[in-house]
Amino acid sequence: MRRKVVNIVFGFVAGIVFLASFAFFWWWRNHDVEQPSYRVEEAEGPIEIRTYGKLVVAEVERTGARWTAVNEGFMPLARYIFGSDRPGEKIAMTAPVTQQPVETSAGSRPTSWQVRFIMPSKHDLETLPRPANGDVRLRELSGGRMAAIRFSGIATDERVADHEKKLFAWLEERGLQASALPTYAYYNDPFTPGFLRRNEILVPVKGPVTSRSTAPSR
Repeated sequence: MRRKVVNIVFGFVAGIVFLASFAFFWWWRNHDVEQPSYRVEEAEGPIEIRTYGKLVVAEVERTGARWTAVNEGFMPLARYIFGSDRPGEKIAMTAPVTQQPVETSAGSRPTSWQVRFIMPSKHDLETLPRPANGDVRLRELSGGRMAAIRFSGIATDERVADHEKKLFAWLEERGLQASALPTYAYYNDPFTPGFLRRNEILVPVKGPVTSRSTAPSR
């Protein structure tokens, strides 16, 4: 009986060590990928008000369901940054990959999406190589104040809708209004286990500026 208890305890401890090692491996694998810098103006739980600077992105437009569009948009963007269909140097992969619905009539479901790779901060529109694929477009996003909610797991439609609802309810409580459609951000590759994934929903906001500011987050 005592030996059985020891084996159970040993197995439990070994499992914890394995999970910790696994989590560290995935952190180490992704920790040096460049991400956009921003300043946190306010934070409450998984929600933050951030200020972003300008971002240069490569984007393609794809139609269909949200996840279908981001999957189909990924490959032409990957071919662009890795230089497989154009001359010139490779461009470093960054995080997150983002997508934003194209404006539709009020109340209708989006059918087109802008899928984007954020370019490394050392580049601007003048230094980036020209895309060979006419579907890929380079542009500069203006940045500004963004509300963001962070969540883990697979970004299913249900999970995205639930967190989007929470974010908009939080904004309404504070007298803040969204000034554009949300952007969905995915920080990890498809092989990252769900519990280690980082997803965010971001929306530009207008309204009163809070006094609860913090130091730059990234």
